[in-house]
Amino acid sequence: MTSKSLWMDIDVAPDARVLDGAQECDVAVIGSGIAGISTAYELCQRGKSVIVIDRGRICGGMTSRTSAHLAPLCDDLVSEMTKIRGHEATKLFCDSQAAAIDRIEEIQKIEKIDCDFRRLDGYLFQGRDMPSDIIDQEMDAVREVGAPVHRLMGVSLKGCEGRHVLRYPRQATFHPLKYLAGVAKACSENGVTFFRDSPVVEVTEDNGVVTVKAARGAIRAKHAVVATNSSISDRFAIHTKTAPYRTYVITFEIKRGAIPDALYWDTEDPYHYVRLQPGPANTDYVLVGGEDHKSGEADDADERFDRLEAWARSLVSGLGKETHRWSGQVLDTIDYAGFIGRDSGGKNIYVAMGDSGQGLTHGVAGAMLNTSLVFGEDHPWKDIYEPGRVPLKAAKNFVTENITAFKSFAEYAAPGEINSLDDLKLGKGAVVRRGLKKLAAFRDEAGALHLRSASCTHVGCHLHWNSFETCWDCPCHGSMFDVDGQPINAPAIGPLARVED
Repeated sequence: MTSKSLWMDIDVAPDARVLDGAQECDVAVIGSGIAGISTAYELCQRGKSVIVIDRGRICGGMTSRTSAHLAPLCDDLVSEMTKIRGHEATKLFCDSQAAAIDRIEEIQKIEKIDCDFRRLDGYLFQGRDMPSDIIDQEMDAVREVGAPVHRLMGVSLKGCEGRHVLRYPRQATFHPLKYLAGVAKACSENGVTFFRDSPVVEVTEDNGVVTVKAARGAIRAKHAVVATNSSISDRFAIHTKTAPYRTYVITFEIKRGAIPDALYWDTEDPYHYVRLQPGPANTDYVLVGGEDHKSGEADDADERFDRLEAWARSLVSGLGKETHRWSGQVLDTIDYAGFIGRDSGGKNIYVAMGDSGQGLTHGVAGAMLNTSLVFGEDHPWKDIYEPGRVPLKAAKNFVTENITAFKSFAEYAAPGEINSLDDLKLGKGAVVRRGLKKLAAFRDEAGALHLRSASCTHVGCHLHWNSFETCWDCPCHGSMFDVDGQPINAPAIGPLARVED
């Protein structure tokens, strides 16, 4: 089964076209996921002229690969964030995430968007063979930041009657692309222009004017918001404080009412998560996710899906046939909060990146924060998400995550994964050594060979083949390239160097 999420059948901003020529506006928004579209909405509601531009289809990036949990807490546990950021900052972070969910709820009501939004409970439950003290530590940390939480025994999953549990009220979920299709429609009705299939190659600022250059045109704006999942305006510094992880989701049919409609996640490492999505007639979809790993450091998706299915069937009674499977990439930050606000390298350029597994709430909170900054206003969340911050207490995480870059460059001295291009089978990719160079080689089903440099065009890290998504992954900062070397995920902008056979 190919990689396709439950949400991808929805076409967001279907009238978007390719940028061809010169355009001008108050604010150019680069990236059309939830961060970009939400930013456009907030700005146009306050009278700004806005252009949204994306390298692919509108909302065709990582937002379309979410599991759509809306949880107003820290995805890596509040107790862990408190150790690094302290109670006051962690409280502000949790408040901002809760405010993001409130804003989604408000917008879908105002714009009358039918997106299956609903408030529900979230349950953190003790994982298999995991200690229970983490539940007590987390309860204390959540209460200290003022968020509601209740201690329970047992959760409505098979075999979990004796497990320690925390219940969080007023969590939420929805259909993300139905929601964003409605938000994009409201944007268009307020004058926002969408450009698709228009890769941005440069963002510059001169005398207070920002120029966004694309392949076939350019946008001149008073401000620009870079909402590309991973920044393309800050080339290096900000990326040393993030790390890309690939996560997997698989969905099954289930009879409606078989399990309570709620969010569930466990304390295992990597952890698993479960939620429901309304389906046709009397059927729901069960989304099961997890099995995360550092991007580019594994190519065993089938095994991970098998483990997810085994885990799900052991806990959920009445699980039916599989309907979808896909993977996505999250960008963890070393202190768990995203990098949102004014880019340190520009006066009128703003960034929104570092979802840390909470891309939907980060995207909406970021839209609210960056809109205030564009208008020259102060904001209580500004310091929490400051892109230039140096979280000294996260030094251990900084060192751990950046070891990947050193390992990646060391791989250039290693042999290729296959000895000869003749060994490359149909539909497969592998790295091959040719003299002093490493080549990214893919042979399509027709037998044609696609050869590119195996060096990422961001900062030169060694690429790895991703069989499931049929692309090349960069383990350092999350860039992805298709088999013809074209970048399909930031921060890389340029294509892989072409190599003649």
